[in-house]
This record gives sequence, C-alpha cells and structure tokens, in this order.
Amino acid sequence: MGNIRELDQSTINQIAAGEVVERPSSIVKELMENSIDAGATMISIEIEEGGTKSIRITDNGKGIEKDDVRIAFLRHTTSKIKTALDLLSVSSLGFRGEALSSIAAVCQVELLTRTSSNMEGIRYRIEGGKEVGYEEIGIPVGTTFIINNIFFNTPARRKFLRTAQTESGYVSDIVEKIALSHPEISISFKSNGKVRVHTSGNGSLKDVIYSIYGKEIIENIIEINEHNDFMTITGYIGKAIVSKGNRTFENYFINGRYIKSNIISKAIEDGYKFILMQHKYPFTVLNFEINPEFLDVNVHPSKMELRFRKSEKIYPMISECINDTLIEKPNIIDVKLEKESEKRANIKYMPEPFETKRQHILGDTDDSDHVVREETIYNKPSVTPSVMKETNKYNVQNLPEVSQNDTLKTDEKVSAPLQQEVTDVYENFLSDIAKPKHNIIGQVFDTYWIVQYNEKMYIIDQHAAHEKVMFESLMEKRKTGQIHTQMISPPIILNLSMNEADLIQRYLQNFKEIGFEIEPFGGQDFAVRGVPTDLYTLDSQEVLMEIIDNLSNESAKMSPDILTDKIASMSCKAAVKGNNRMSFREADELITQLLSLENPYNCPHGRPTIISMSKYELEKKFKRII
Repeated sequence: MGNIRELDQSTINQIAAGEVVERPSSIVKELMENSIDAGATMISIEIEEGGTKSIRITDNGKGIEKDDVRIAFLRHTTSKIKTALDLLSVSSLGFRGEALSSIAAVCQVELLTRTSSNMEGIRYRIEGGKEVGYEEIGIPVGTTFIINNIFFNTPARRKFLRTAQTESGYVSDIVEKIALSHPEISISFKSNGKVRVHTSGNGSLKDVIYSIYGKEIIENIIEINEHNDFMTITGYIGKAIVSKGNRTFENYFINGRYIKSNIISKAIEDGYKFILMQHKYPFTVLNFEINPEFLDVNVHPSKMELRFRKSEKIYPMISECINDTLIEKPNIIDVKLEKESEKRANIKYMPEPFETKRQHILGDTDDSDHVVREETIYNKPSVTPSVMKETNKYNVQNLPEVSQNDTLKTDEKVSAPLQQEVTDVYENFLSDIAKPKHNIIGQVFDTYWIVQYNEKMYIIDQHAAHEKVMFESLMEKRKTGQIHTQMISPPIILNLSMNEADLIQRYLQNFKEIGFEIEPFGGQDFAVRGVPTDLYTLDSQEVLMEIIDNLSNESAKMSPDILTDKIASMSCKAAVKGNNRMSFREADELITQLLSLENPYNCPHGRPTIISMSKYELEKKFKRII
C-alpha cells in the first residue's frame, strides 16, 4: 500500500463534482431549482450544442447578496439549512450546498446577480474552482448564470457525454419536468436559438401540459384530486389511449420536487393494471404533497431519490385513487344470473353415436336434446360440406352433415385439461407428398386450427402463423427493395416531444426504408404522408409511435437488428388476431404459406406456431392405454 496523503482542495472539488454534475442537464436542474427557491416567477434557459458549449439561465428571483457571492461557491455552504435537524423537514429544492462548488470545479462560470436592496449588482467569474474576476455592474434584480465549456479541465469525463442532440434532449426533459411541477412560473427554453419550451406561468397545469405535449394528450386526460390525513394527490392522469411503450410519460413530483421512486411508479402502474395492455405505461402528471416528516430527501447527491417513512400507506392510496378515477361508474342494470345448479340442470349433452342409433330405433329421438355447444368445432361453411370437400385441398372428410340451422357447440368443461406435449414437427409433415394427406379438422376457440396427419394431431396458432408469414414476406420485400408505400390524404399529424422529434429527424431515411413517408410540419410536428402498404388498414400512427417509443432508449441505434425488430412489430400488428374466425379456405391458404417457409415453427417473437400431440399420448390421457 502506498503512503496515505491528504488530497488537495482542487481534487476534492472535482471528486465532489462527479457526484452532482453528471452532464449539462444536471447543471440546468441544480440552477433552476435554485431559481425556484429564490422566489423567481420567470426563468429562461438557453443552451448551445446540448449545453456542452454554453448554458445561460436567468431568473427574476431575489438575487444573492454581495457578501454572499464568494461564499456561495464554497463547499457545504447553503442558506436552506443550519443544522442536521433541518434535514428532517427541509422543504426547499436545493439545500446540500455542493451545487455551485461542483459546477465551478469543472466549468467556466460567470455569475451576474443583484438584490432589490442594492443599486448595483455583482459580476463574478470562477473557472475550475479558482476566482478570476469580481466587479460591480448595473443589472436588473435577479440572477444570471453563464456556464461555458463543461468539463474543460477534465477531458476524460467530457468523452462520456453523448452527442449534442442527445444532451439537448436530456436538458429538455429536465426543463419540461420542472415546468410541469411549477405551472405558476413562466419557463422558456431555447436550444441553439430555437424555442423548445415556453409556458405562461398562469398557474394552470393543463396549459403547461398542452404546451409540452399538445392537443391529443390534453383531450385524453382526467383530473385527479384526492387527500387523506397525511397526503394530497393532485394533477392529471391519461386515458389508456395515450399510453406509451416506456415510462417517459410518467411524471410525478413530491412537494414540487421531480424525483424517481420505484414505490410511486409501481403504485401508479398497479392503478392501471386492468386498464392498460402489458408493456404499456400511462401518462401522468401528479403532484404529491406529503408531510416532510415522512420523507428523507437526503439520499442521493442529485436529490432525485427519496425514502418514505410511511410507504405501506402511501402505496395503496395512490393505486386505489388512480384506479377509482379511471373506472367510470355508469348506471348498470342489476341482472341476476341463474344459479349454478339451475345452469347445470339445463345443460344437455350430445349422446354417444351408439346412443343416437338406439334412440332412432326406439323412435324417441328429440331434436331438442342435441347439444348446444359453446365453442365451434369447425366453422359453418358458406357452401355445403360436399362442395367444401371438393374445393378444399386439405381433404375435409368424415365430417357430419350439418344443416344451415344446426350448430355444433359444447358447454361441457373438462375437469382435467389435457397437458399437451410440445414435440418437434416431423419434416415429412412439411413435404409436398404429405400436404395432400393433411386432414384439417377445424378451428377451436376461434384461434387454433387442428390438422391430423398420420398418427399425430397438429395445432396451429393462426395469429402466430400469420405473423410469421407476414414477417418473412416483409423481410423479403425489404431485402429486394420492394416494400411499397401507400400515400394517404389527409396526412397523419404527429405532435411529438422534443426527444421524439429528434428521433424522427435522425432516422427519417430508416423510416422511409420500411415504408413510411414522413416530413417536418413545423416546430416539433411531423406529417406522415405515406405508410407501408401492408399496414394501410391498421392504426399506422400507433405502430409508428411504438417504434419511436422503443427507439427512445438512449442506447438504441437504428441498426439492422433494430429494423428487424420493427418489421416483426409491424407484422404482428398486421397479422390476423386470435378470437377471429377464418374460413377453411383462408386457413388452408395460411397453413400452406406457413409450411412453405424455411422455419415455420416459431413466430418472430419466438413463440411456437405449431405444437403436436400423438395419437398414443391422447390414448394414454383417456386411459385407453395403460
């Protein structure tokens, strides 16, 4: 072990800066929170090159006293707390006393500030933790910070910053979050001279939501206002129609502070548990006013995390409150269902074939005793079964003759469901010789098709099968450059956030490659003038936004693999769904296309398209074989 030595102040400051200043957005967050604590009603933010070149933040708050300017840049100096006891009830956004010191340690900083009690203000400059200028100047009341060249003296850390566009997106996200948590403050944000965010400061949260997210969101949100003895919940939650594929729309604040909390996120999502589909996340802008005694915000240097002292009470209230708000309570007629015993008494079962013959001989056949089953054994054809046999190459044979007035159904429930054994599909099942011998039995649950071949029963999932066929077709078209675009009029107008707009702009050519024609429509809006032909009958906007949601992951690149995933998603959307009836002829064509593929056994997401069960296994299940 080397000799132990005390670090110099510059090194100490740079280590501390690493805890607070991660990227330009960290600086913007700290300085905006200071502005709010100073009582500002107006804050303007301007950045260049994502904030890596310069950040300028101006407010009309109370300013910093002349004698406090130098002290403000020392470590562990703050006006928010005096003793450790104050940490238990701190209500200001900034309080740790490390922000300015940390920012000054790795940036070139210029401060302009004046209080109402002074005729002149102060211009103070500090670079790398060292003072380089102090003078009195005439300026308005308030504070302006000009931050230049982040990490100018720590180039190794600068290399970990992302592109200017990505860093700008992080800054925009922080500005939007703070604007949503403080609708009473007018906030403007410019990036490279372009206005990205502007709020009026009129106190209306709904107006802020509109200015950031646009018309579609504002038309699909529900106000929430609930409280109990230790917590108040106010704000807006979105209907299911405005859900997303990631958590970027989940905004929540504790006593005006933007934080991240697994407890809060889980409670919100549980409130939507029976409202949203799996892997969909809600839109929320919620402010939780909680007694500071129940919070510990001194958990993380960035103050983005906190601990609850009554989490066991906070969690259920949030979840139940959201669920109650979402579920409408219309006037529902109270219909009494028949008792289970009466229901069972009314069930009539199909007799075995020998019993049917016996009844016919005895003359006591009652047509009303024929089964009324719940699940279709096979679709009633639009032509007679005899004609179907001639037109269907799957040789649909040995089916009972069914008149147009009869339906074969079942209401029986099997007490012990079959444990189907998934086996490898024999290659001969796919051969040209085997295909004419396939015997399509029918469709069950409007989703699965049963095909008999030799001593095996094959069960095919129509959605997974169609998805696979669509995927292979789209991949082949992309490979040969034959993906066609269907132009639409009027175009679909997308109202996007700054991050989403940047993603669209960055990958315009890639979207064109998979069939979308998109062009800028002013500001952060884009016009979709063409969609892939194969998606023309679908909700193209939903498919497109799902792709954007997935790309919003910061590590995502529009690589060939990502494109493959998107095409898989598109084929999934375009495929026939389960619980949709198909005719024998449609099923015949689908199965033929599936079995002609090189790998027909799995859909693009890895789920099986075909499972099989042997006659031997069935006979074992029915105890025919011991």
